[in-house]
Amino acid sequence: MAEAPSSLNPAQMEAVNHLATPCLVLAGAGSGKTRVITQKIARLLQVGLRPEQIAAITFTNKAAQEMRERARQLVGARAAQKLVIATFHSLGVRMLREDGESLGLKPQFSILDADDVLGVLRDAGGTTDAALARRWQWTISLWKNQGLTWEQAEGAAQDADEVQAARVMKLYHERLSAYQAVDFDDLIGLPLKLLLSNDTARLKWQTQLRHVLVDEYQDTNATQYEMLKAIVGSDGVFTAVGDDDQSIYGWRGATIENLKRLPQDYPKLKVIPLEQNYRSTGAILNAANNVIALNPKIFQKKLWSEFGEGEPVRVIQCDQEEHEAERAVARIQGIRANATGAYTGTTEWRDFAILYRANHQSRKLEEALRKAQIPYKVSGGQSFFDRAEIKDLCAWLRLLVNQDDDPAFLRAVTTPKRGIGHTTLGALGEFAGRWKVSLFEALFQESLAAVLNAKAIGSLHEFGRYVNDLQHSARHTIGGEAAKPMLMAWLQDIGYEQFLYDGEENEKVAAARWNNVVDFIDWIAKRCGGQIENDGGISTETERKSVLDIAQSISVILSLAERGEDQNMVTLSTLHASKGLEWPHVVLVGVNEGTLPFKRDEEDMTVERLEEERRLMYVGITRARRTLLVSTLLRQKRGREVRKAIPSRFIAEMKLDERTAREDPREKLKALRAEFAARAAQSANQRP
Repeated sequence: MAEAPSSLNPAQMEAVNHLATPCLVLAGAGSGKTRVITQKIARLLQVGLRPEQIAAITFTNKAAQEMRERARQLVGARAAQKLVIATFHSLGVRMLREDGESLGLKPQFSILDADDVLGVLRDAGGTTDAALARRWQWTISLWKNQGLTWEQAEGAAQDADEVQAARVMKLYHERLSAYQAVDFDDLIGLPLKLLLSNDTARLKWQTQLRHVLVDEYQDTNATQYEMLKAIVGSDGVFTAVGDDDQSIYGWRGATIENLKRLPQDYPKLKVIPLEQNYRSTGAILNAANNVIALNPKIFQKKLWSEFGEGEPVRVIQCDQEEHEAERAVARIQGIRANATGAYTGTTEWRDFAILYRANHQSRKLEEALRKAQIPYKVSGGQSFFDRAEIKDLCAWLRLLVNQDDDPAFLRAVTTPKRGIGHTTLGALGEFAGRWKVSLFEALFQESLAAVLNAKAIGSLHEFGRYVNDLQHSARHTIGGEAAKPMLMAWLQDIGYEQFLYDGEENEKVAAARWNNVVDFIDWIAKRCGGQIENDGGISTETERKSVLDIAQSISVILSLAERGEDQNMVTLSTLHASKGLEWPHVVLVGVNEGTLPFKRDEEDMTVERLEEERRLMYVGITRARRTLLVSTLLRQKRGREVRKAIPSRFIAEMKLDERTAREDPREKLKALRAEFAARAAQSANQRP
C-alpha cells in the first residue's frame, strides 16, 4: 500500500491517539491503514505498554512480516521482536501450544494441511471419490467458520448431502482427536473453545494482551470475531481496521455482519473514517465512488486524493476473448512505447497488471503475452510444489530428516496405504499423546502392545523399519547419478505410480501427475550434484551432496520454487488475489454480465451476492494508481457455443463521461500498431 506523507493527516492522527475506548478505523482503499497501525503501536509503547502486551493480528503471513518490518523501522528491532504480530491462526497455534492440554492436546500436536485433511475425510467417509471428499471439506470448513458442531450442522442441514457431510464431520473429528491433530479451521475454533471454557486461560490471555489491533477486520468470520471478543473481554480496548466496501470473501465464511455488530457489542466504539487516498487519481476514485455508492452503507465515507483528475478511465469493446487479450497486450506495449503525460517514467513490466474475475480467464491472456514475448507471472497460481503428488513425496523426505514430524508421518504412512487403518493410527495417536512422544517414536515402544494387537504392531514396525532403511540409503546416496535410481526404486517399493493411477478416473490426469513426480525426482538428483556444467567455457563439477542433504533443505527448496516478489513481470491476477496490491496501470478484462458480476445461467442473483460482486468491482478499480482500462466483450464462448455478451452493469454505474471514456483515436492507432508489430514478430519467430 502507498505510504502517507511523513506527517499524519487529521483522521490518521485521531485514530492513532484514540486509546480510551474500542476504535474502528474505517480505512478506505489506499488510505494508509498500515501506517496508522504501526504508528498506533508506537503510541501504545509511549503510554507505557510493554511490547509483548500489544498484539497486531493480520490475515496472511506476508502481511505480518511486512507489519513487523514497518514496526522495526519505527520502534526499533528489540521492541519489534517482542510485539505479538501474527495471523489469527498463528496466534491460535500459540494459545494451543501453551494451554491446549486442557482440551486434551499434547503441546506438539500435528497441524494437517488441506491435502492431509482430504485424505482423512476420504477415509472417514469411506470413499475414493476425491470430488465428493472436497465437497465435504468445503462444507465442513464453512460450518466450522460459523462455529457449528457436527450436531448443529446436522440439525441445520438443508438436504441429504449436507446430512451426510455432517455425519462425516463427526467421524472426521474422531480421527483428528485420536491422531492428536488439528486442521486449519481448528486453529480458530479450539482457541475460542479454550477461552470460553477455561477461566484461567482466558484471564491469562486477557492480561497478557492489553491492546489488540486487527487488520482487514471486514474479512473476519464468525469464530474469529468471537475469538477477538474473548481475548479483549467486555471492557477491553482494541483497534479494528477495516473497510466495509472491500468485504469480498463471503464465499469462504467472512461476514460483513461483524462490522454491524461492533457498535452493538461495544456501545463506546469510536468510528474514524480514513477518506484521503494516497494511491489513485481523481478520475479513478470517482469511478470507484460511483460504483460503491449503490451499495447500502454501514458507515459513510467517500475517497478523495490530492493527485488531480488524471487520465480518464477508458472503456473498450472487444469481439471475443482472443481479441480482448490482444488489446490488453497492445495497451501495455503502447504505454511503454509512449512514455509521456500520464505514462511518463513507465519503463518496467512490473508497472502493469491485468485483472479478471475467474482463473480460467488467464489462459488467453497468457497466450497473448507469450506471443508478444512479454514476461508475466500469475499471482496466486498453483506452485509446482503445491501439487498433491509433490507434497506426498515431500512428506516422506521430511520424515527422513525429522522423525518427530507427526504431519509428515501421517501423510507418509497413508500415502500410499500400507494396511495401516484409522483404528490403528487412532490408538497410536492416543498412546503418543499420553506419553508425550512423536508418532514415529511411539510405534517402537514396548508398552504399545497394551493398546494394539500383534498384527497392527507388525505393520507399524514394518513401516518404521522401511523408513529407517530409506533414511540410511538417503544418507549414503551421494551425487545425482546415484540419486535418481535410488529415488525411483523408492517409488517402486511403495507403489506410488500405481497409487496415482488407482486414484484418478482419468488416465491422462494420472499420467500428468506421474510426469510431475519424475520431474521432481530429476530436480532433486540435479541438486545432489556431480554433473558437469559449463561455466564461461570452463567445465566444472558441481558439489556432490547426499539425498538426505537435499531433504534437510526441503524448506529452502520449497521457497526457491516460489516466484520472487520483485521480478520485472506483468502481473496476471484474479480480483480476489489482487486485494491489498496496486499498480500504476491496470487493465480490467471480461467486465460482462455473468462474469462480473458472476452468475451461473440457472442461478438467481441475490441482493447480497450482487452487493459483494459490486465490492469486488470497487476493489479492482482501486488497484490502479494512474490509468485504468476496462474491457468488455461483444461475444463470449460458453462451452462450444459463442453467445452475444452483455456489458456489465458496473460499467454504467461508474458514470464515466462518454466523450472521455471512449478510447482516444490516437491511442487506438498506437494500440493497433503495437498489435500489428506483435503479430509480425510472432510470424517471424514461427518461420523455419
